[in-house]
Amino acid sequence: MNSIKIVKINIQLFADNDDKTEKATPKRRADAREKGQVLQSREIKSAIILILAFFTFELAGNYMYTDIEQFTKKVFIHYAINKEILSDFWPLVLEVFLIMFRVTAPIFGVILIAGLVSSYAQVGFLFTTKTLQPKLEKLNPLKGFKRLFSAHALMELAKSIAKITIVGYISYVYIKSEATNIIMLMDMEIMQIGPYIWDITLNIGLRMGVALIILGIIDYIFQWRQYEKSLMMSKQEVKEEYKQVEGNPQIKSKVKQKQREISMRRMMADIPKADVVITNPIHFAVAIQYDEKVADAPIVVAKGQDYIALRIKEVAKENGIEIVENKPLARSLYETTAIGEKIPPDLFQAVAEVLAFVYSLKNKVV
Repeated sequence: MNSIKIVKINIQLFADNDDKTEKATPKRRADAREKGQVLQSREIKSAIILILAFFTFELAGNYMYTDIEQFTKKVFIHYAINKEILSDFWPLVLEVFLIMFRVTAPIFGVILIAGLVSSYAQVGFLFTTKTLQPKLEKLNPLKGFKRLFSAHALMELAKSIAKITIVGYISYVYIKSEATNIIMLMDMEIMQIGPYIWDITLNIGLRMGVALIILGIIDYIFQWRQYEKSLMMSKQEVKEEYKQVEGNPQIKSKVKQKQREISMRRMMADIPKADVVITNPIHFAVAIQYDEKVADAPIVVAKGQDYIALRIKEVAKENGIEIVENKPLARSLYETTAIGEKIPPDLFQAVAEVLAFVYSLKNKVV
Protein backbone atom coordinates (compact mmCIF):
# COMPACT_ATOMS: atom_id res chain seq x y z
CA MET A 1 0.00 0.00 0.00
CA ASN A 2 1.37 3.35 -1.03
CA SER A 3 2.00 5.78 1.77
CA ILE A 4 0.41 9.20 1.60
CA LYS A 5 2.82 12.10 1.90
CA ILE A 6 1.41 15.19 3.55
CA VAL A 7 2.80 18.47 2.26
CA LYS A 8 2.29 21.63 4.29
CA ILE A 9 1.59 24.73 2.26
CA ASN A 10 1.68 28.23 3.66
CA ILE A 11 -1.57 29.75 2.42
CA GLN A 12 -0.15 33.22 3.06
CA LEU A 13 1.82 32.73 -0.15
CA PHE A 14 -1.45 33.03 -2.04
CA ALA A 15 -2.52 36.21 -0.26
CA ASP A 16 -2.52 39.42 -2.23
CA ASN A 17 0.17 41.39 -0.47
CA ASP A 18 -0.39 44.32 -2.78
CA ASP A 19 -3.96 45.01 -1.61
CA LYS A 20 -4.16 48.72 -1.13
CA THR A 21 -6.24 49.04 2.01
CA GLU A 22 -4.49 51.93 3.77
CA LYS A 23 -5.22 55.63 3.31
CA ALA A 24 -2.50 57.72 1.70
CA THR A 25 0.08 59.23 4.01
CA PRO A 26 0.97 62.96 3.86
CA LYS A 27 4.23 62.04 2.10
CA ARG A 28 2.38 60.01 -0.53
CA ARG A 29 0.05 62.95 -1.15
CA ALA A 30 2.97 65.39 -1.38
CA ASP A 31 4.80 63.10 -3.84
CA ALA A 32 1.67 62.73 -5.98
CA ARG A 33 1.17 66.51 -6.03
CA GLU A 34 4.78 67.02 -7.06
CA LYS A 35 4.18 64.65 -10.00
CA GLY A 36 1.12 66.66 -11.03
CA GLN A 37 -1.42 64.12 -9.75
CA VAL A 38 -3.98 66.44 -8.20
CA LEU A 39 -7.72 66.42 -7.61
CA GLN A 40 -9.69 68.64 -9.95
CA SER A 41 -12.85 68.51 -12.01
CA ARG A 42 -12.67 70.01 -15.49
CA GLU A 43 -16.47 69.96 -15.63
CA ILE A 44 -16.78 72.49 -12.80
CA LYS A 45 -14.13 74.65 -14.44
CA SER A 46 -15.94 74.55 -17.80
CA ALA A 47 -19.32 75.30 -16.21
CA ILE A 48 -17.97 78.30 -14.27
CA ILE A 49 -16.30 79.68 -17.40
CA LEU A 50 -19.52 79.22 -19.38
CA ILE A 51 -21.71 80.99 -16.80
CA LEU A 52 -19.30 83.91 -16.34
CA ALA A 53 -18.88 84.27 -20.10
CA PHE A 54 -22.64 84.58 -20.58
CA PHE A 55 -22.90 86.98 -17.63
CA THR A 56 -20.24 89.09 -19.29
CA PHE A 57 -22.25 89.00 -22.51
CA GLU A 58 -25.26 90.17 -20.49
CA LEU A 59 -23.40 93.05 -18.85
CA ALA A 60 -21.18 94.14 -21.75
CA GLY A 61 -23.54 93.21 -24.59
CA ASN A 62 -24.71 96.76 -25.23
CA TYR A 63 -21.14 98.05 -25.35
CA MET A 64 -20.12 95.27 -27.77
CA TYR A 65 -23.22 95.77 -29.93
CA THR A 66 -22.71 99.54 -30.09
CA ASP A 67 -19.08 99.14 -31.17
CA ILE A 68 -19.98 96.69 -33.93
CA GLU A 69 -22.95 98.81 -35.03
CA GLN A 70 -20.89 102.00 -35.31
CA PHE A 71 -18.15 100.28 -37.25
CA THR A 72 -20.68 98.66 -39.61
CA LYS A 73 -22.33 102.02 -40.30
CA LYS A 74 -18.91 103.54 -40.88
CA VAL A 75 -18.04 100.87 -43.44
CA PHE A 76 -21.32 101.02 -45.36
CA ILE A 77 -21.76 104.79 -45.24
CA HIS A 78 -18.47 106.62 -44.80
CA TYR A 79 -16.17 104.17 -46.60
CA ALA A 80 -18.74 103.57 -49.38
CA ILE A 81 -18.82 107.27 -50.17
CA ASN A 82 -15.10 107.97 -49.75
CA LYS A 83 -13.65 105.15 -51.83
CA GLU A 84 -10.24 106.77 -51.70
CA ILE A 85 -9.94 105.55 -48.11
CA LEU A 86 -9.98 101.96 -49.36
CA SER A 87 -6.91 102.62 -51.45
CA ASP A 88 -4.84 102.63 -48.26
CA PHE A 89 -5.65 99.15 -47.00
CA TRP A 90 -3.57 98.87 -43.79
CA PRO A 91 -5.31 101.56 -41.69
CA LEU A 92 -8.59 99.76 -42.33
CA VAL A 93 -7.07 96.41 -41.28
CA LEU A 94 -5.69 98.01 -38.13
CA GLU A 95 -9.07 99.50 -37.29
CA VAL A 96 -10.76 96.13 -37.77
CA PHE A 97 -8.31 94.48 -35.37
CA LEU A 98 -8.82 97.23 -32.79
CA ILE A 99 -12.58 96.79 -32.99
CA MET A 100 -12.23 93.00 -32.63
CA PHE A 101 -9.94 93.48 -29.64
CA ARG A 102 -12.33 95.90 -27.88
CA VAL A 103 -15.28 93.60 -28.49
CA THR A 104 -13.61 90.33 -27.46
CA ALA A 105 -11.32 91.61 -24.66
CA PRO A 106 -14.00 91.47 -21.90
CA ILE A 107 -14.96 87.90 -22.82
CA PHE A 108 -11.41 86.56 -23.11
CA GLY A 109 -10.39 88.43 -19.95
CA VAL A 110 -13.22 86.88 -17.94
CA ILE A 111 -12.54 83.41 -19.38
CA LEU A 112 -8.84 83.66 -18.49
CA ILE A 113 -9.48 84.88 -14.93
CA ALA A 114 -12.28 82.35 -14.35
CA GLY A 115 -10.04 79.50 -15.56
CA LEU A 116 -7.16 80.53 -13.32
CA VAL A 117 -9.33 81.12 -10.24
CA SER A 118 -11.29 77.86 -10.60
CA SER A 119 -8.05 75.89 -11.07
CA TYR A 120 -6.42 77.61 -8.08
CA ALA A 121 -9.51 76.96 -5.91
CA GLN A 122 -9.30 73.23 -6.64
CA VAL A 123 -5.54 72.66 -6.80
CA GLY A 124 -3.81 75.71 -5.33
CA PHE A 125 -0.54 76.99 -6.75
CA LEU A 126 1.37 74.19 -8.45
CA PHE A 127 4.19 74.33 -10.97
CA THR A 128 5.73 71.08 -12.13
CA THR A 129 7.37 69.86 -15.31
CA LYS A 130 7.09 66.15 -14.48
CA THR A 131 3.80 65.84 -16.36
CA LEU A 132 5.65 66.88 -19.53
CA GLN A 133 8.30 64.18 -19.22
CA PRO A 134 7.90 61.39 -21.82
CA LYS A 135 6.95 57.97 -20.49
CA LEU A 136 7.67 54.85 -22.53
CA GLU A 137 4.85 52.96 -20.82
CA LYS A 138 2.35 55.23 -22.60
CA LEU A 139 3.54 53.73 -25.90
CA ASN A 140 2.52 50.24 -24.78
CA PRO A 141 -0.51 49.33 -26.97
CA LEU A 142 -1.78 46.81 -24.41
CA LYS A 143 -1.95 49.40 -21.65
CA GLY A 144 -3.47 51.88 -24.10
CA PHE A 145 -6.18 49.35 -24.93
CA LYS A 146 -6.85 48.83 -21.21
CA ARG A 147 -7.14 52.59 -20.66
CA LEU A 148 -9.58 52.79 -23.56
CA PHE A 149 -12.02 50.45 -21.78
CA SER A 150 -11.21 51.44 -18.19
CA ALA A 151 -13.73 52.75 -15.67
CA HIS A 152 -12.30 56.25 -16.13
CA ALA A 153 -12.79 56.12 -19.90
CA LEU A 154 -16.36 54.85 -19.51
CA MET A 155 -17.08 57.63 -17.02
CA GLU A 156 -15.72 60.23 -19.43
CA LEU A 157 -17.94 58.79 -22.18
CA ALA A 158 -20.96 58.88 -19.85
CA LYS A 159 -20.20 62.52 -18.94
CA SER A 160 -19.94 63.50 -22.62
CA ILE A 161 -23.26 61.82 -23.40
CA ALA A 162 -24.85 63.47 -20.34
CA LYS A 163 -23.58 66.90 -21.37
CA ILE A 164 -24.90 66.51 -24.92
CA THR A 165 -28.25 65.27 -23.58
CA ILE A 166 -28.54 68.10 -21.04
CA VAL A 167 -27.60 70.79 -23.55
CA GLY A 168 -29.99 69.38 -26.14
CA TYR A 169 -32.86 69.01 -23.67
CA ILE A 170 -32.46 72.52 -22.23
CA SER A 171 -32.32 74.03 -25.69
CA TYR A 172 -35.34 72.02 -26.82
CA VAL A 173 -37.49 72.94 -23.79
CA TYR A 174 -36.65 76.64 -23.94
CA ILE A 175 -37.09 76.95 -27.71
CA LYS A 176 -40.37 75.04 -27.45
CA SER A 177 -41.62 77.55 -24.85
CA GLU A 178 -40.65 80.37 -27.24
CA ALA A 179 -42.13 78.70 -30.32
CA THR A 180 -44.95 81.27 -30.65
CA ASN A 181 -42.57 84.21 -30.45
CA ILE A 182 -40.12 82.59 -32.87
CA ILE A 183 -42.87 82.25 -35.48
CA MET A 184 -43.59 85.97 -35.07
CA LEU A 185 -39.99 86.79 -36.08
CA MET A 186 -41.17 86.84 -39.71
CA ASP A 187 -43.22 89.95 -38.94
CA MET A 188 -40.42 91.72 -37.02
CA GLU A 189 -37.89 94.16 -38.33
CA ILE A 190 -34.21 93.24 -38.47
CA MET A 191 -33.37 95.59 -35.58
CA GLN A 192 -35.88 93.69 -33.40
CA ILE A 193 -34.82 90.21 -34.46
CA GLY A 194 -31.20 90.65 -33.32
CA PRO A 195 -31.90 91.51 -29.66
CA TYR A 196 -34.51 88.77 -29.41
CA ILE A 197 -32.12 86.07 -30.69
CA TRP A 198 -29.46 87.48 -28.35
CA ASP A 199 -31.86 87.20 -25.41
CA ILE A 200 -32.72 83.58 -26.29
CA THR A 201 -29.02 82.69 -26.54
CA LEU A 202 -28.23 84.20 -23.13
CA ASN A 203 -31.12 82.45 -21.42
CA ILE A 204 -30.20 79.09 -22.90
CA GLY A 205 -26.53 79.62 -22.02
CA LEU A 206 -27.22 80.49 -18.38
CA ARG A 207 -29.54 77.51 -17.96
CA MET A 208 -26.92 75.25 -19.50
CA GLY A 209 -24.30 76.65 -17.11
CA VAL A 210 -26.38 75.90 -14.02
CA ALA A 211 -27.07 72.36 -15.25
CA LEU A 212 -23.38 71.79 -15.97
CA ILE A 213 -22.47 73.05 -12.48
CA ILE A 214 -24.66 70.29 -11.02
CA LEU A 215 -23.03 67.78 -13.37
CA GLY A 216 -19.63 69.16 -12.32
CA ILE A 217 -20.36 68.61 -8.62
CA ILE A 218 -21.27 64.99 -9.35
CA ASP A 219 -18.09 64.68 -11.41
CA TYR A 220 -16.03 66.20 -8.59
CA ILE A 221 -17.35 63.58 -6.15
CA PHE A 222 -16.45 60.84 -8.63
CA GLN A 223 -12.99 62.35 -9.23
CA TRP A 224 -12.41 62.58 -5.46
CA ARG A 225 -13.24 58.90 -4.99
CA GLN A 226 -10.99 57.92 -7.90
CA TYR A 227 -8.18 60.15 -6.65
CA GLU A 228 -8.33 58.76 -3.12
CA LYS A 229 -8.44 55.22 -4.49
CA SER A 230 -5.39 55.86 -6.71
CA LEU A 231 -3.40 57.10 -3.70
CA MET A 232 -4.24 54.21 -1.39
CA MET A 233 -1.30 52.16 -0.16
CA SER A 234 -0.67 48.61 0.89
CA LYS A 235 0.49 47.91 4.44
CA GLN A 236 3.91 47.01 3.06
CA GLU A 237 4.17 50.38 1.30
CA VAL A 238 3.29 52.19 4.52
CA LYS A 239 5.99 50.26 6.38
CA GLU A 240 8.59 50.97 3.69
CA GLU A 241 7.74 54.66 3.68
CA TYR A 242 7.97 54.79 7.47
CA LYS A 243 11.41 53.18 7.31
CA GLN A 244 12.56 55.66 4.68
CA VAL A 245 11.35 58.70 6.61
CA GLU A 246 12.19 57.62 10.15
CA GLY A 247 15.38 55.81 9.17
CA ASN A 248 16.88 58.75 7.34
CA PRO A 249 19.75 60.06 9.52
CA GLN A 250 19.50 63.56 8.06
CA ILE A 251 15.80 63.82 8.83
CA LYS A 252 16.35 62.44 12.33
CA SER A 253 19.13 64.95 12.90
CA LYS A 254 16.99 67.85 11.69
CA VAL A 255 14.07 66.74 13.88
CA LYS A 256 16.27 66.46 16.96
CA GLN A 257 17.88 69.81 16.22
CA LYS A 258 14.45 71.43 15.88
CA GLN A 259 13.32 69.84 19.14
CA ARG A 260 16.42 71.13 20.91
CA GLU A 261 15.84 74.63 19.56
CA ILE A 262 12.22 74.63 20.73
CA SER A 263 13.20 73.25 24.14
CA MET A 264 15.96 75.87 24.48
CA ARG A 265 13.59 78.75 23.62
CA ARG A 266 11.01 77.48 26.10
CA MET A 267 13.65 77.09 28.83
CA MET A 268 15.09 80.58 28.26
CA ALA A 269 11.57 82.01 28.39
CA ASP A 270 11.05 80.44 31.85
CA ILE A 271 14.23 81.88 33.41
CA PRO A 272 12.60 85.25 34.32
CA LYS A 273 10.20 83.25 36.56
CA ALA A 274 13.10 81.89 38.65
CA ASP A 275 13.99 83.12 42.15
CA VAL A 276 17.69 82.26 41.92
CA VAL A 277 20.33 80.80 39.60
CA ILE A 278 22.85 78.49 41.32
CA THR A 279 26.19 78.24 39.51
CA ASN A 280 29.42 76.23 39.54
CA PRO A 281 30.37 79.13 38.65
CA ILE A 282 31.67 78.37 35.13
CA HIS A 283 30.53 74.91 34.05
CA PHE A 284 27.01 74.56 35.50
CA ALA A 285 23.99 76.82 36.07
CA VAL A 286 20.59 75.80 37.47
CA ALA A 287 17.60 78.17 37.76
CA ILE A 288 15.27 77.48 40.71
CA GLN A 289 11.71 78.70 41.20
CA TYR A 290 9.71 78.32 44.40
CA ASP A 291 6.03 79.12 44.42
CA GLU A 292 4.00 77.34 47.10
CA LYS A 293 0.83 77.91 45.03
CA VAL A 294 2.31 75.86 42.18
CA ALA A 295 4.25 73.15 44.04
CA ASP A 296 5.22 72.22 47.59
CA ALA A 297 8.94 72.19 46.71
CA PRO A 298 11.29 74.28 44.55
CA ILE A 299 11.31 73.43 40.83
CA VAL A 300 14.18 73.49 38.33
CA VAL A 301 12.99 75.74 35.47
CA ALA A 302 16.29 75.77 33.54
CA LYS A 303 19.69 74.17 33.63
CA GLY A 304 22.73 74.00 31.41
CA GLN A 305 26.41 73.32 31.04
CA ASP A 306 29.22 75.47 29.61
CA TYR A 307 27.76 77.70 26.84
CA ILE A 308 24.14 77.12 27.92
CA ALA A 309 25.14 77.87 31.53
CA LEU A 310 26.61 81.16 30.33
CA ARG A 311 23.38 82.01 28.47
CA ILE A 312 21.30 81.21 31.56
CA LYS A 313 23.41 83.60 33.63
CA GLU A 314 23.13 86.32 30.95
CA VAL A 315 19.33 86.04 30.85
CA ALA A 316 19.22 86.03 34.67
CA LYS A 317 21.26 89.26 34.80
CA GLU A 318 19.03 90.87 32.18
CA ASN A 319 15.95 90.08 34.32
CA GLY A 320 17.44 90.90 37.73
CA ILE A 321 17.58 87.30 38.95
CA GLU A 322 20.08 86.67 41.77
CA ILE A 323 23.04 84.43 40.86
CA VAL A 324 24.53 82.44 43.76
CA GLU A 325 27.74 80.42 43.51
CA ASN A 326 27.56 76.97 45.13
CA LYS A 327 29.67 74.41 43.30
CA PRO A 328 28.51 71.13 44.92
CA LEU A 329 24.84 72.16 44.97
CA ALA A 330 24.88 73.32 41.33
CA ARG A 331 26.46 70.07 40.16
CA SER A 332 24.09 67.92 42.28
CA LEU A 333 21.00 69.73 40.96
CA TYR A 334 22.25 69.48 37.37
CA GLU A 335 22.87 65.72 37.63
CA THR A 336 19.80 64.68 39.67
CA THR A 337 16.94 66.92 38.59
CA ALA A 338 15.36 67.34 35.15
CA ILE A 339 13.83 70.58 33.93
CA GLY A 340 10.31 71.00 35.32
CA GLU A 341 10.87 68.55 38.20
CA LYS A 342 10.95 69.21 41.93
CA ILE A 343 14.33 69.08 43.62
CA PRO A 344 15.07 65.82 45.50
CA PRO A 345 14.36 65.80 49.28
CA ASP A 346 18.04 65.39 50.21
CA LEU A 347 18.71 68.83 48.66
CA PHE A 348 15.82 70.65 50.38
CA GLN A 349 18.01 72.03 53.16
CA ALA A 350 20.74 73.34 50.89
CA VAL A 351 18.29 74.96 48.46
CA ALA A 352 16.26 76.44 51.34
CA GLU A 353 19.39 78.14 52.68
CA VAL A 354 20.12 79.64 49.25
CA LEU A 355 16.52 80.86 48.87
CA ALA A 356 16.59 82.34 52.39
CA PHE A 357 19.76 84.22 51.48
CA VAL A 358 18.17 85.54 48.26
CA TYR A 359 14.95 86.55 50.01
CA SER A 360 16.94 88.37 52.70
CA LEU A 361 18.65 90.38 49.95
CA LYS A 362 15.26 91.32 48.57
CA ASN A 363 13.72 91.86 52.03
CA LYS A 364 11.29 89.09 51.17
CA VAL A 365 9.67 87.03 53.91
CA VAL A 366 10.24 83.27 53.53
